Amino acid sequence: MQVGDLAKYRNTGTVGKVEDIMEEEGRTWALLDTTRLYYDVSTLDPAQPEEYRKESEGDKDLKDRLREVDRMREQLSDMQEAVSRITPSGAG
Repeated sequence: MQVGDLAKYRNTGTVGKVEDIMEEEGRTWALLDTTRLYYDVSTLDPAQPEEYRKESEGDKDLKDRLREVDRMREQLSDMQEAVSRITPSGAG
């Protein structure tokens, strides 16, 4: 495995381009661009170009969730504004 290769992490199927190779304490590690994490090269397999996406699925899911949180905040703000305009009236 070398810098520029595409690799797939066996445990999760994460695919990325190797950006760095590092050796530490007898192990070789590869940095994948999609997660910005180092993986033990013994847990990586070669990947095909069609498996590679610059933006990982995890990142995409996270961005979608953050957009949903923003939408929910806007809805909450709208509801708080509507509630503040209600004139209380009581029975009694």
